[in-house]
Amino acid sequence: MNPSSARIRVALRLVDFINARTHVVIMRGFYIGRFQPYHDGHHRMVAEIVSEVDELVLGIGSAGHSHSKRDPFTAGERVMMVTKSVAEFDLTTYVVPIEDLDRNSVWVSHVRSMSPSFDVAYSNNPLVIQLFKEAGVEVRQSPMFNRDVLEGTELRDRMIEGGEWQHLVPDPVVDVIEEVNGIERIQRVSDTDAG
Repeated sequence: MNPSSARIRVALRLVDFINARTHVVIMRGFYIGRFQPYHDGHHRMVAEIVSEVDELVLGIGSAGHSHSKRDPFTAGERVMMVTKSVAEFDLTTYVVPIEDLDRNSVWVSHVRSMSPSFDVAYSNNPLVIQLFKEAGVEVRQSPMFNRDVLEGTELRDRMIEGGEWQHLVPDPVVDVIEEVNGIERIQRVSDTDAG
């Protein structure tokens, strides 16, 4: 064997060794919510998830619903709320709208088709947990944070009644809601025409 080919083989083995040691496996999580609006409970959940994953996909659920008492904000407005709020975390995030699918047995396939691939899903919703588990996806839960106040219905009711809600959401959410005149919208769509 000539000395040149021996050096080349050693160099190739060294390159293989370095490549094997430097290959980084990325753990990507998935967290879905309606985020109507994105509030401090959601934000605390994301803060917990950040310590467990390298990247996070945030699914905007019920993306096709808006301009109602239950779903006042559009998917685009919720994308803005979430994107601006999670910018504080040192983590690559992908915010993707997920429209409803009225066939639970194929919902996980639908979610997978609409988002980057992920390794683990995060949810406290019993149906979402069941569907992901049936599809073979690992599901992790987290404690609920101040659920009696940090709950979408409570926040929307406060907005409708002119109550205090701003301290229950990240500052960027307040900015987005003000930008789109969200309080006026939810108050108007919640009003009845019975006079």
